[in-house]
Amino acid sequence: MADPSSYRPRPGEIPDSPGVYKFRDGHGRVIYVGKAKSLRQRLANYFQDLTGLHPRTRTMVTTAASVEWTVVSTEVEALQLEYSWIKEFDPRFNVKYRDDKSYPSLAVTMNEEFPRVQVMRGPRKKGVRYFGPYAHAWAIRETVDLMLRVFPVRTCSAGVFKRSAQIGRPCLLGYIGKCSAPCVGRVDAEEHRRLAEEFCDFMAGRTGAHLRRLEREMQRAAEEMEYERAARLRDDIEALKRAMEKNAVVLTDATDADLVAVAEDELEAAVQIFHVRGGRVRGQRGWVTDKVEEVTTAGLVEHALQQLYGEESGDAVPREVLVPALPDPVEPLTAWLAGRRGAAVDLRVPRRGDKRALMETVRRNAQQALALHKTKRASDLTTRSRALEEIAEALGLESAPLRIECFDISHLQGEDVVASMVVFEDGLARKSEYRRFQIKGFAGQDDVRSMHEVVSRRFRRYLQERQRTGEWATAEDGEVHGSEVPGSAPGGAPGVNGADGADGPAPSEDAGRGRAPKFAYPPQLVVVDGGQPQVAAARRALDELGIDDVAVCGLAKRLEEVWLPGEDDPVVLPRTSEGLYMLQRVRDEAHRFAIRYQRGKRSRALKASPLDAVHGLGESRKQALVKHFGSVRRLRAATVEQICEVPGVGRKTAEAVAAALAQAAPAAPAVNTATGEILEDREDQ
Repeated sequence: MADPSSYRPRPGEIPDSPGVYKFRDGHGRVIYVGKAKSLRQRLANYFQDLTGLHPRTRTMVTTAASVEWTVVSTEVEALQLEYSWIKEFDPRFNVKYRDDKSYPSLAVTMNEEFPRVQVMRGPRKKGVRYFGPYAHAWAIRETVDLMLRVFPVRTCSAGVFKRSAQIGRPCLLGYIGKCSAPCVGRVDAEEHRRLAEEFCDFMAGRTGAHLRRLEREMQRAAEEMEYERAARLRDDIEALKRAMEKNAVVLTDATDADLVAVAEDELEAAVQIFHVRGGRVRGQRGWVTDKVEEVTTAGLVEHALQQLYGEESGDAVPREVLVPALPDPVEPLTAWLAGRRGAAVDLRVPRRGDKRALMETVRRNAQQALALHKTKRASDLTTRSRALEEIAEALGLESAPLRIECFDISHLQGEDVVASMVVFEDGLARKSEYRRFQIKGFAGQDDVRSMHEVVSRRFRRYLQERQRTGEWATAEDGEVHGSEVPGSAPGGAPGVNGADGADGPAPSEDAGRGRAPKFAYPPQLVVVDGGQPQVAAARRALDELGIDDVAVCGLAKRLEEVWLPGEDDPVVLPRTSEGLYMLQRVRDEAHRFAIRYQRGKRSRALKASPLDAVHGLGESRKQALVKHFGSVRRLRAATVEQICEVPGVGRKTAEAVAAALAQAAPAAPAVNTATGEILEDREDQ
């Protein structure tokens, strides 16, 4: 891990002008490319105190061993050069969208002497006109089949075309009128190119002129009593209209626009693009990327537009590009798009009307694409197996951790402290075995002590269950529920624990059916949400209980580093590692579950608040009071003058609040009479 100060440029060396910069690692490989309006100001941000940098930026600058830059005259040139270098060097820390090559496009090879219409996938080629992409290849073929009646462009391969020219006979499409048969000279190259250009114009949305021309020809043929020709033209018009109906009308003003939407979380982002031509959705495509670098929504949009239009011909850039956020400044990107199109481009965020509604549709598609990507990645058996093997190898485990338990602490300014325990078996969540903990006393002020308490309580119950031989029974506080074991029947008779009223199997029925309480199963790996201090607390709790066969690791939020007990340096898993992705999923699920429980407790406390007794105090002011002081307990300790500081609360109301809280005694937490511990809850799902 390099020290950025070892390669930091000297003061005054970096020019104060637009340019593009490259960070290289110790082997000379380019690991990051960026652009800046002022190179001096931008690069200075990378060489500040490491603690002030975003974790991903910190990883990049400590991986790099040198930095270099190239000065350009304008920001637009910087944008173009940045895109070229990203394509050339493929830096590991830059945003790289994974294009879904399963989307086919309709292509017209205008770079050939006799242009051909075909379905194409993969990278786009220069000189080829593309339309789409479409969701399915059969949708393209249906559209082409309808349009070949009017625009009989060649669709055969080069081999078939050459063979037909040699034998002097066209293929079947030439005989049935769906190809103009340039292979046998029925039309020359110029006439065939004109047909291909008309085909492209129609697909690009310029449909009105062609329909009007055909209608005029049909009327003229009817007037001249050429009824067969008029009937063919009528059928051609109907075929074109059916081809148009296959694309939904979304904008009534015949707009040509591309709509770009982004769905993201801390680790990944999905981009969806709708291509609207003539007010109709002509194509759709989507990308997914890992957020390796620190990047905003506006930055994701800028990278998406670079990839979308960087290798396209100018006519692929529409008059309008609608996005969820604009880069700052937006002028260089707008000028670059205008240069690609050869005319002005309106780059903006839709605020109202049909375009805003359509943008919401695109955004929902992006959210679904991101959710589907995560689901596929999590549900694939091979991927899960590889992830568990990578975790075992990275942590030095003897075997893959088939059961993983993760703990997280959640609180609001030190109040309402709770913890969560989530369980993953074979890489999949087991929500029936989730647990929630209330934490009271000194531990509530310290995440490290809270973690120690929660891990101790969980494994103390495990030891209690292990000591009971001959039959399975519930833990002393009744906070254990029946589970399925090999050979057991599903379900279980519910019982009621007198301490907290939680549903659980009665001891005798549990023993008779051979069921094991959930806390009786130990995990192979305990993951805690946090860094070195939390990991040390969890390991200390296990050591105090004499448990040495359970591994412990920690994963801090926003960091890509895995911490082990007693280690000064973290284990760094590759950013694309499936093992790291699984640990992040486990950590994020524990965090979600803890937050849900903590918010639910606050909501229930607010609904059953002593403030309900204050006459004339509505929900808005109740929430304002609790939010201002952080909890009802702190509000109870406040003076009348302090309560008056809350906006909307007068002295008379403050006195009524203070009186009501003084009369109401704080609710006592549910305690296990046998052990004296605060009871946990479970998630019933």
